[in-house]
Amino acid sequence: MEYAKAAADRVAIQVAIQVAIRATGRGASCARAALAAGIFVLAAQLVVGSSLPVRAQDGEAQVKAGLAVWRNSGCADCHGAFADGEKQRDEMPSGANLRRTRLDGDALRETISCGRPGTGMPSFDEGAWKVRACNGAMPGVRPDDLFPAPAALSPGDIDAVVAYLRARVIGKGSTVSKQECLFYYGGDPDWCEDK
Repeated sequence: MEYAKAAADRVAIQVAIQVAIRATGRGASCARAALAAGIFVLAAQLVVGSSLPVRAQDGEAQVKAGLAVWRNSGCADCHGAFADGEKQRDEMPSGANLRRTRLDGDALRETISCGRPGTGMPSFDEGAWKVRACNGAMPGVRPDDLFPAPAALSPGDIDAVVAYLRARVIGKGSTVSKQECLFYYGGDPDWCEDK
């Protein structure tokens, strides 16, 4: 899914450059053409909606799949059931409060895939660092100070977790509603009595 989006973005940029060159004329400077292309790309992103908190493809089925991955992959062990930084296992590193994060979808995806060396955030993508570039570094050797991941996730699993976080966690404030609690626990009201 993300690979298709990246390919579509490259095509949009190429089209934007061609449109800008034609719009500014053959004698126009590269700076004017680049400025026109940039304006075209920004306008296209606004029309497509890439700046919205949850993209159209982040449908409810993907959000539910992301919750299942979150619950079964050890995410809550460090970040807490509701991603509020209230970890569930004392022996695990303390995870960030994702309800207040400012990371966008791409930054979340890279963080989950690559981890954050020296922080306790593991790399959930087995190909990260070795086969795929991480944090601007060329592929090669994984850093020694990455916390071990409790599970390996596929790119689709990571996309689903990002969809879940963007739809149900990020920007939702520090108070967990009863509705959020019921969604997390599959509608079991016993877990959500005090919410």
